[in-house]
Amino acid sequence: MRTPFIALAMMAMTGHAMAETVQLYAAGSLRSALTDVAKAYEAKSGNKVEAKFSASGLLKDEIAGGAKADIFASANMEHPLALQAAGKSGAVARFARNKLCALVKPGLSVTTGTLLERMLDPAVKLGSSTPKADPSGDYAFEVFAKAEALKPGARAILEKKALLLTGAADSATAPAGRTLYGWHMTEGHADIFVTYCTNAQLAKKGNPDQQIVALPDSLSVGADYGLTVLNGASPAAQDFAQFILSPDGQKIVVNHGFSAGK
Repeated sequence: MRTPFIALAMMAMTGHAMAETVQLYAAGSLRSALTDVAKAYEAKSGNKVEAKFSASGLLKDEIAGGAKADIFASANMEHPLALQAAGKSGAVARFARNKLCALVKPGLSVTTGTLLERMLDPAVKLGSSTPKADPSGDYAFEVFAKAEALKPGARAILEKKALLLTGAADSATAPAGRTLYGWHMTEGHADIFVTYCTNAQLAKKGNPDQQIVALPDSLSVGADYGLTVLNGASPAAQDFAQFILSPDGQKIVVNHGFSAGK
């Protein structure tokens, strides 16, 4: 899937005499990883990367509505493929993979084996992101759908009780210096939050007492992250896209808890 980028990336290598600025629109879960990738690229190329991080569905709608972006890095393949199908971008490449975990408040007894039971408990506040606006929410609701095979009626219960705390245009934001998911848990907005494992790891880093519980295989959901370069983007944007897909870029992505895109 890297091939469509290579020729343009090679052309871009001759274009660094004057620094260019690349406009990156990327999923919020990529903030830490792609910030570091951008820093490495800037040091290598002399170009600059300006990034906007938000829910992928919201960003896709902004781009479709005419927002100026050079690269779109989504937490799913669907949104960049939709832009490609609409004739707004070029090839789509998978550049990272993630999976879902449960972030659990301190003191709540939860294991992989008891996770579904605890999520179904009426006394337990269950958090997720917002479906359609944010792929994380779509993936969480995929978990809920899988639960139906284990316990009839579970899907409806989980979908009804899920608190859509992130991903929407009007969702609350964490105070400066706080991770979003760690903050939600600390504030008691959720007892269990179904989110990306990378988000859970960041939350636990700032809040060591919070727990990360793996989903059982029967509920496991993976996430493929897709990258596309928008029509009319500069050669530097093609160059940066290729850097993200390169061994150096992939190493940084993996160091942030993701799996490589291959």
